[in-house]
Amino acid sequence: MRVHVWAENRSRPEEAAAMRKTYPLGIEVDIAAYLQRNEDMIVTASNRNDSMQGFDRRVLDKTDVLVYWSKNDGEDIDDANVDYLQKRVLDGMGLIVLHSAHSSKIFQRLMGTRTNSLRWRNAGEWQRYWIVNPAHPIAEGLEGEYFEIPADETYGEYFEIPQPQEQVFITQSQGGDVFRSGNCWMRGLGRIFYFEPGHETYPVYRQREVMIVLSNAVRWACRKHYPNYFPDSKRESDIPIVK
Repeated sequence: MRVHVWAENRSRPEEAAAMRKTYPLGIEVDIAAYLQRNEDMIVTASNRNDSMQGFDRRVLDKTDVLVYWSKNDGEDIDDANVDYLQKRVLDGMGLIVLHSAHSSKIFQRLMGTRTNSLRWRNAGEWQRYWIVNPAHPIAEGLEGEYFEIPADETYGEYFEIPQPQEQVFITQSQGGDVFRSGNCWMRGLGRIFYFEPGHETYPVYRQREVMIVLSNAVRWACRKHYPNYFPDSKRESDIPIVK
């Protein structure tokens, strides 16, 4: 399967130095390097500073799953690129939305809600990811009832998203917040997974459990790997079918 990792590769000015220290080559490089270890994946990467804001059609036309990380996406991403990505997802490309990409234009477009509406704080708290659907392919290989991230940004409800068609994780933070942190949807022929962790000043994308989830999520979102997981229908209300 062909996987492309895209990252905005920017942070708030006060956190930029910490981001460069944590991911000196860029978040997209770290994620891509790990995914490339999977023998069933061919992985490429780009960021917002590349040509076409990193959305090279020659690459993405052949991409099975796009992994998308952003921080301050806002209005900076050209609408032409958002239109293109939306069409690719509706036509069957998988999309993995990470951390603050909940506020990205493409995620809001596909969800149809104000997905940037949530509670947050950056206090370096531990995050406990409860596995609420242990039989789901995205949870394969995880041990126990939960896994913990030692320190990360905290998100909390209310998270303004459509009801997930499948819920894989719910997070409990050190400060007591809860958050729907691993959610699946179908849009057109494309599968979408939102996964919460990954603030740029913490080495979250080097943690074993997080990268197991990302590898599993890429396979789940790839129609070549799970061709019958969802029925071939463009109705957003379809109920998932596992064969």
